[in-house]
Amino acid sequence: MTNNGKGKKKKKKTTTATSKKKKPPPAEQSTAIRYVAEWAFLDDQFQPPFGCCVHNGGDEDHGGFGPSRRGKREMGKERPVFELRCHSKFSDGVFSPTKVVERAHGNGVQVLALTDHDTLAGIPEAIEAARKFQMKIIPGVEISAVFMPSEDPSLEESVHVLAYYSCCGPTRYDELDKFLANIRDGRFVRAKNMVMKLNKLKLPLKWEHVTHIAGKDVAPGRLHIARALVEAGYVENTKQAFTRYLFDGGPAYSVGREPPAEEVVKLIRNTGGVPVLAHPWALRDPIVVIRALKDAGLHGLEVYRSNGKLAAFSDIADAIGLLKLGGSDFHGRRGPNESDVGSVNLPVTTLHDFLQLSRPIWCDSIRDLVQMYADDPCDENLARMTRFTRVRASQLGCLPLTPGEMVIRHGLLSWLTPTERQGSDFQAIMSRFSDISVGH
Repeated sequence: MTNNGKGKKKKKKTTTATSKKKKPPPAEQSTAIRYVAEWAFLDDQFQPPFGCCVHNGGDEDHGGFGPSRRGKREMGKERPVFELRCHSKFSDGVFSPTKVVERAHGNGVQVLALTDHDTLAGIPEAIEAARKFQMKIIPGVEISAVFMPSEDPSLEESVHVLAYYSCCGPTRYDELDKFLANIRDGRFVRAKNMVMKLNKLKLPLKWEHVTHIAGKDVAPGRLHIARALVEAGYVENTKQAFTRYLFDGGPAYSVGREPPAEEVVKLIRNTGGVPVLAHPWALRDPIVVIRALKDAGLHGLEVYRSNGKLAAFSDIADAIGLLKLGGSDFHGRRGPNESDVGSVNLPVTTLHDFLQLSRPIWCDSIRDLVQMYADDPCDENLARMTRFTRVRASQLGCLPLTPGEMVIRHGLLSWLTPTERQGSDFQAIMSRFSDISVGH
């Protein structure tokens, strides 16, 4: 009993010391903090380039890319808070992207990845909402897939793969968008089949009720059906809806048009994204799935949750060389078991590893889209480059910049460090913009 008492006392002391930061961080952690902060707080380091005049009327004037009204942070001393998995009403979340961003800001989040299921539709709104908070939005998506073991395809199981993209989004957006649209169409068919099965189980749930909860043009998921069951009085809560009817293989379960998980991983990589396996602890045979997706090009898997790190999956990630990440999976349900946005405490060394792998991928993606516009400065290529990067007219200042130059010299400053922008590839591309007239 004495040892247990000492253990508890020591744990309390350690927690207090950590929260107050009495001890200086080790050299490795200090380096990681500087590296992560350099990228996370690029907005605060923004300076108007080439003598451009930028109005100083507040964040509204410079579109959120200008100097922070909070003043410059001391790089290397403030540890950024990342949220890498959350959802809005564009899939199965409750809140709008704006409300998710506002809640995240209230919880101290500086970098947020909105990862709605099978859609990027909420990203523009999230970016717009994040401007006034100087928050960086990572365009993300959680893609539905299936994994079929080669030795027994009948043992297929549902898999979700997260994709993280640069500020410009996927390099081959149309290809990915068509791919996701096919999955969403399958979700409509799947949801209708599940409602029909519930009806056969003497639960006369209305399809219109489900689509009303999902919202206009949103592909209904199991959570929407669960909420409809609660509102109709057939179950007490959404958890009961899943445990009784909607669980994998349950009496009202139905499959959709989910593609093979390996195909999803490859597509994410081919469109300039970083693929990460979501909630591996929900899989029946996680080792087999993780190894197969690693062979297909998987970059990481979720290991951290709000209640800490899952040691078993951390060990798997270390053993086969995968990033260890995590997010709250916030949906806004306000249930007792839901984690709040920004509640997952990701170690700064984990964020360092994530950015060290992701930033070169994102930099290449941005360069490819900019190169495409430089080669052919048409409206279509400008739209590809500015899909998620809106720059206000007030950012033009006193220089006659082309739309492309606006994006490069202002919007992308919040994603590319000075070292990345000064690379020979980007410098060569930028030198060509002087030949592009504003009339394009």
